[in-house]
Amino acid sequence: MRNRLDQVLATINQVVLGKQGQVRLALACLLARGHLLIEDLPGMGKTTLSQALARVLGLSYQRIQFTSDLLPGDILGTSVFDRDSGQFIFHPGPIFAELVLADEINRATPKSQSALLEAMEEGQVTIEGATRPLPDPFFVIATQNPASQGGTFALPESQLDRFLMRLSLGYPARAAEKSLLLGEARRDLLPRMQPLLDHAELASMQAAVATVRVSDALVDYVLRLVEATRSQPQFGLGLSPRGSLALLGAARAWAFLEGRDYVIPEDVQAVLPSVAGHRLRDQADPGSHGGGALVQWLLREVPAL
Repeated sequence: MRNRLDQVLATINQVVLGKQGQVRLALACLLARGHLLIEDLPGMGKTTLSQALARVLGLSYQRIQFTSDLLPGDILGTSVFDRDSGQFIFHPGPIFAELVLADEINRATPKSQSALLEAMEEGQVTIEGATRPLPDPFFVIATQNPASQGGTFALPESQLDRFLMRLSLGYPARAAEKSLLLGEARRDLLPRMQPLLDHAELASMQAAVATVRVSDALVDYVLRLVEATRSQPQFGLGLSPRGSLALLGAARAWAFLEGRDYVIPEDVQAVLPSVAGHRLRDQADPGSHGGGALVQWLLREVPAL
């Protein structure tokens, strides 16, 4: 398994240059059966990363462009009357794919954003009174522009909490950008990427992640981190039980990618910024969705042992 995962990471890193850490976190998120939020400026490679993941993992892929006039039916699907049969026929929307890119999610209204809530939490959607299961596996990768940009609607806490991780790709390093400028266009490389895992192998890896061992001492460390977010005065909003489960699940996936069947504190520390950052609020600025300084305080002040 380790060799296959190393091959997956190496292949994606040939397309998404200079972002090895973010690529590793994205794969850990998918192995942990989570959903991923990528917040960054346009043109940073968010769409390329999602397409590369879909191709190397052999997943069906749909991209939904979120705009202010997008309706829930445009995401979920709708029933259309068929004159020949005299019945309403359901036409599934783009949500019925194994990897869904919700592009610029915060440009849509809260009503359209909420169409993803049930899908992300329960792997199903309820349309016109009928519950329809989504594919398995089912991953959502959403991108959003910084809130400072015009025409955006901030994601509510209930929506943010559905994302296991939030990442930012950021500007590439000079060497990576030079390779990007001198090399072949990324969109030309994507069609040549071949699946490296089949569905059975991916399901087996996800099952293995869930069995990665966690000691009582490690759980106590996670609890100390969580309790600090709820008790220290600088935290305006602490981690919920869902947040603590997300932290432990992501740490298991990181340990699995490192080739271990047990979690160590360094695994928790590696995933903490991406798992906790979007869930924390600074008491001094409760409207902010940052959390970066708070995460650094946790890493510095909360003892691992």
